[in-house]
Amino acid sequence: MDKAYNFLAFDLGATSGRTILATLDRGKLEMKELTRFPNLLLPVGGKFYWNIYSLYDSLRGGLLAAAKEGKPIDAIGIDTWGVDFVYVGKDGSFLGCPRAYRDPYTDGVPEKFFQVVPREKVYDLTGIQVMNFNSLYQLYASRLDGASALEAADKILFMPDALSYMLTGKMICEYTIASTSQMLNPRTKQFESSLLEAAGIKPSLLPAITNPGVVIGPLTDALAEESGLGKVPVVAVAGHDTGSAVAAVPAESEGFAYLSCGTWSLMGIEVKDPIINEETCQMNFTNEGGVDGTTRFLKNITGMWLLEQCRKEWKKKLNVSYSYPTIAELAASADGFRSLIDPDDPSFANPPSMVKAIENYCERTGQLVPQNHAQFIRCIYDSLALKYRMTLANLQNVAPFKIEKLHIIGGGAQNPFVCQHTASAVGIPVVAGPSEATAIGNVMMQAKALGVVKDLKEMRRLIGTSIQTSIYLPQDSTAWELAYQRFRSIVEK
Repeated sequence: MDKAYNFLAFDLGATSGRTILATLDRGKLEMKELTRFPNLLLPVGGKFYWNIYSLYDSLRGGLLAAAKEGKPIDAIGIDTWGVDFVYVGKDGSFLGCPRAYRDPYTDGVPEKFFQVVPREKVYDLTGIQVMNFNSLYQLYASRLDGASALEAADKILFMPDALSYMLTGKMICEYTIASTSQMLNPRTKQFESSLLEAAGIKPSLLPAITNPGVVIGPLTDALAEESGLGKVPVVAVAGHDTGSAVAAVPAESEGFAYLSCGTWSLMGIEVKDPIINEETCQMNFTNEGGVDGTTRFLKNITGMWLLEQCRKEWKKKLNVSYSYPTIAELAASADGFRSLIDPDDPSFANPPSMVKAIENYCERTGQLVPQNHAQFIRCIYDSLALKYRMTLANLQNVAPFKIEKLHIIGGGAQNPFVCQHTASAVGIPVVAGPSEATAIGNVMMQAKALGVVKDLKEMRRLIGTSIQTSIYLPQDSTAWELAYQRFRSIVEK
């Protein structure tokens, strides 16, 4: 590496986004957050949208903030959450804001689609976990509703591709984000036309697949001049935020599982070929695209969404606000395993009151109802850790190797209580870090596109020398085993 490289990573989640400036110099990576901005659901006429124009304006702000740093920017990359998309008209304009995956317009739609193509066939063709908000069912719901935007659409762009289009004027369809749609065949790595046609969707609506680590094009003339950054290349990174995060796992061998811990928890393994069979179909595991030809075999688990919604409710109704260190203290102060919930129960998807939803679940399953905030927090933490154990056990049943350690990445890696809880629940060592995995993976794929790093192995070696990790070992195995048996009985009931 003969010079320092500066990369700009836009990392957008379902609640907020960030602009990260990363400098890679002599094998060391330094990160600096330049801006942080909200990403809020936009309710209009009983429907929920993402305000993509506000997000674009936030990206413009990030470009201006980067220019103020006075460093030449070598590349730019964007990652976002999965499944959601924008309709684009024949003139290249967006046909309104994209519908949000938490909009209930897809409730019951998968079951309707399975009357056209059986569930087992859909899974065999895509290897994707059936979730009602997957892109396939959003499009089918729009077709059933006669949505005017779909009728007029010339192209469909997933969220990171839509934002990169706004920055460059170039339309692509990046592989990892496309793989979240339940429309991509992981064996052929192309869209499955039989499913699109069954949904009444023209295959021509989707641009050709672009692999991660490819330059899309430079900033538009207007943005290059406005920002003062010049014609910086925008790279197709792993556009799915989990794809970027997994690329940043500092693993030294293949015998690991990962847990990307944030609003969603995503637990999985990295394999060369998709794992698609009757057992994985029944367990509802997913095969999503990774970098360097890998497949992310994983399970989506409702994560800190439960806690985030409780925090919002306590703030709104009681004007009580807790920091995460305080939340960890409250969790530690409450008795463990008093109340347990299945984090993936449909009642927790988007209830009017998360507190009431947890109370109702405990009443329905004959358990003690949490009586104070500490007990609610402990209930959520205990339940998530036990769900991780159940998921890891299912992973090990189908993994082609022995899982010897679990890497926790994302925000949860900064929470010692969560990390220790998880290690004790799953019964194997937990390696925590990096917390900024998504942004780091984004940056590493930019570096790969410019030829600064060669492959995934070199990326991970560099990450391992640049960040500090913490190791947590299992504790209290007997107590956790008893809790797990009780948890299983509650969930299975």
